[in-house]
Amino acid sequence: MHIFTPSFFGGNGIVGAQVPVGAGIAFAQKYLGNNTATFALYGDGASNQGQVFEAFNMAKLWNLPAVFVCENNKYGMGTSAERSSSNTEYFTRGDKIPGIQVNGMDIIASRNAVQYARKWVTDGNGPLLMEFVTYRYGGHSMSDPGTTYRTREEVQRMRSTQDPIRGLQRNIEEWGLASEQELKQLDKEAKAEVDEAVEEAKASPEPLLKDLWTDIYYKGTEPPFMRGREREEVHHY
Repeated sequence: MHIFTPSFFGGNGIVGAQVPVGAGIAFAQKYLGNNTATFALYGDGASNQGQVFEAFNMAKLWNLPAVFVCENNKYGMGTSAERSSSNTEYFTRGDKIPGIQVNGMDIIASRNAVQYARKWVTDGNGPLLMEFVTYRYGGHSMSDPGTTYRTREEVQRMRSTQDPIRGLQRNIEEWGLASEQELKQLDKEAKAEVDEAVEEAKASPEPLLKDLWTDIYYKGTEPPFMRGREREEVHHY
């Protein structure tokens, strides 16, 4: 949520607040004459926030190069999309903004859709809505077990029939790019790398207090003072 780079503007703690921020960034890109696309991602739960529709209106009014991406994984925080949204075809909710619906469990389809969306907005066609229909296996967060509003059988059925990694694996095998054995070896090596990283993290000492203020700004943009930081023998609380 708090990672920023010259082309990535982090997340937002307020549900749906990143959507108008994305519209603002798209406005800045158009104002500066940069031929770029701005992708603002939000979930099916955030799609009902008022500021999302306000951002849609301004983006279409000013013909901004913005792609509004709804990640529809069927469930918000403990609630199915059908219980919270009167219209669950989120790609149709842009009024005058055209929309496309994409199989978010298909990696190739997702890649092609993003390429299409970028070209659409950089060609001067104005904003676009893009809905990825996907599915999350776990809960929304640590406080959400993910099993109180759906059955374990549903999760297992989706995992066994729609999993995007397994789907890509089948394509790779059918296309003759790699054998089943080679892919299993890659999977084994990846798991070993993760296990090694976990053990390294467990063995690492507690971070120092000063690390709270380390790498929180992009290099070269650090302000002279950061709230709460001891600096030049002056304490700020």
